Amino acid sequence: MKHLLATSDLSRDEALLILDTAAEMEKTQEREVRKLPTLRGKTVVNLFFEDSTRTRISFEVAAKRLSADVINFSAKGSSVSKGESLKDTALTLEAMGSDGIIIRHSASGAAERLATSGWIRGSVVNAGDGTHEHPTQALLDAYTIRKHLGKRADAALEGLTVAIVGDVLHSRVARSNVALLTTLGADIVLVAPPTLLPIGVDTWPVRTVHTIDEALEAVEVDALMMLRIQLERMTGGRSAYFPSPSEYSRLLGLDAARLARLPDHAVVMHPGPMNRGLEISAEAADSPRSVIVEQVSNGIAVRMAVLYLLLAGEAES
Repeated sequence: MKHLLATSDLSRDEALLILDTAAEMEKTQEREVRKLPTLRGKTVVNLFFEDSTRTRISFEVAAKRLSADVINFSAKGSSVSKGESLKDTALTLEAMGSDGIIIRHSASGAAERLATSGWIRGSVVNAGDGTHEHPTQALLDAYTIRKHLGKRADAALEGLTVAIVGDVLHSRVARSNVALLTTLGADIVLVAPPTLLPIGVDTWPVRTVHTIDEALEAVEVDALMMLRIQLERMTGGRSAYFPSPSEYSRLLGLDAARLARLPDHAVVMHPGPMNRGLEISAEAADSPRSVIVEQVSNGIAVRMAVLYLLLAGEAES
């Protein structure tokens, strides 16, 4: 595996290898000395054209725990803000000797463009491109589900049902999760009004319903994944997609009453950042069955696994 651009590119065996490696990485983080020498001498660049403190820091921690040198490159205040192209930025990073580039960009396909352009020789990890994919978020979500519900499934996630609720239309997290979780054998239910579902969703390997109550009545949900409303991507304003915040919460919000209707084993997830009181109430976000904070810590182990699998072979050769 040279790059990680999309979960749709992963076979079941490749996905399981990443999850199994993440489990080994998590064990190393329980030791007194958590740093591994695996990527000593390697340089990893966080190339972020969009703000994302959570994802950038997670990748930075993961790389440093593997002893890599890390360069954080933000588009704001850089040559990019002065009009420098992605190509020129990539050539600059290549000249500096980068071994791995983690890229977040507002344009769908930017990560693939960087990986296949011939501008760089190192590995590329997609940390979110437009409304396309966010593969490491889906991998950490799958890892979290497997940790909590693995006894109910096979080595993958066969037989589990995951409901993904909210702004599916603008969510790269939803797209990556649909691809990965179906590869791992889970059944997916998308919960959103028609205005927040992508064109062509009827060809996806999922079921769709339009309210959270419909989902809770139709299936036994093992994992309930709440999505953030992405107002910054809504062309035409919020009102083009749903009438009001209160109406959205009434149809799609997870509150204490709906939380109580979930099976006892079910877990509540959210990729963050959360809009408390809109898509999820404080009671639901802070309940014992919420694994939202754990998703963040699991993200470090998963990203360590990805960087290890992409870069360690070269380091050891």
